[in-house]
Amino acid sequence: MPPSPKPPRAAGRAKPRQSDIARAAGVSQATVSLVLRGAATGVVLAPETRRRVLRAAEDLGYVPDPVATRLAAARNGMLGLYTFSTTFPTDVAHSYYPVLVGVEEEAAAQGQDLILFTGASRAADDSGDAAAVRRVRAADGCLFFGRHVPEDPIRRLSEDGFPFVYIGRREEPGISYVGADYVSASAEVAARLAAQGHRRVRYLRENDDAPASTDRERGVVEGARDAGLETAGLVERTDGGDVDARLARWRGEGVTAVITEETDTGAALSGLTAAVARAGLACPGEVSLALLGTATAAPAGAAPALGGEISGFDVPMREMGRAAVRLLLDLIEGEAAPRRHLLACEPVSGATIGPPAPAN
Repeated sequence: MPPSPKPPRAAGRAKPRQSDIARAAGVSQATVSLVLRGAATGVVLAPETRRRVLRAAEDLGYVPDPVATRLAAARNGMLGLYTFSTTFPTDVAHSYYPVLVGVEEEAAAQGQDLILFTGASRAADDSGDAAAVRRVRAADGCLFFGRHVPEDPIRRLSEDGFPFVYIGRREEPGISYVGADYVSASAEVAARLAAQGHRRVRYLRENDDAPASTDRERGVVEGARDAGLETAGLVERTDGGDVDARLARWRGEGVTAVITEETDTGAALSGLTAAVARAGLACPGEVSLALLGTATAAPAGAAPALGGEISGFDVPMREMGRAAVRLLLDLIEGEAAPRRHLLACEPVSGATIGPPAPAN
């Protein structure tokens, strides 16, 4: 029997519906639904009927609605990944890029597809708008990441029992997350400076109060106190544009080492390394620098000042992404109550920490 010609797509429609497939295949819409969803137990369909329906669906370019599929089958093998920004970190120099790599690797290993969501949408310009976040329900569950998270839309998802995992520590009760142990790692960096002989240290952090920044500050303060360092005036905040004057003041106060943080903006790190370069200070000969996080790209203006890799620690971003996928699948399968994991950070010896220069 020669193959039937491709049926025309229904006029005026952007995409075909199951009723179009039913007409093209000469069967009822109920039969089309059974074929596309998988026949229910006890329902027998003739092989030729099934072939006709599938051929018509392919010819018409039918794509199942993922939300409808999820409602019908409870699973669609798709995980959401939502970032609270307008673009995804696809640049390898972006601090969140390793997270994306880890998520992609583990999703592929687990046979899951990914749906990528950003804070921008046709329904809402604000990444914290409930309409923007609500789109993640097209997936079986969702991973969230970004420094700032709107509480109300996330709370609604939690109340509805929608499975999700946050990549990064969160303070809200009942939220599952995989994060990094910034407190312990930051305390170790402060202790390392003390062991080199530094007594006056400053910690330069950015102005916002994201949990990752709060944890780093806590670790620096605790580590400095435990090591017997001066903690008065230890922490200062910046937007990255006023570091030259601060650096000059610190030098006058006898500060010999500065710690800063890595963030998605890189403001504090870039401001500090550029100021060191403009001041013509040798690092670590005249001032030691430490970074709480992974420098994914050399900060602008840093090359003349820094002798090599910045000392501090690496954040296990890639493994955080992979572990978050595994935890999300556990939640989807109902095999785990909300869980919270903090992964250890790997110390980086680097080339920017050394003994303080002798006093003049």
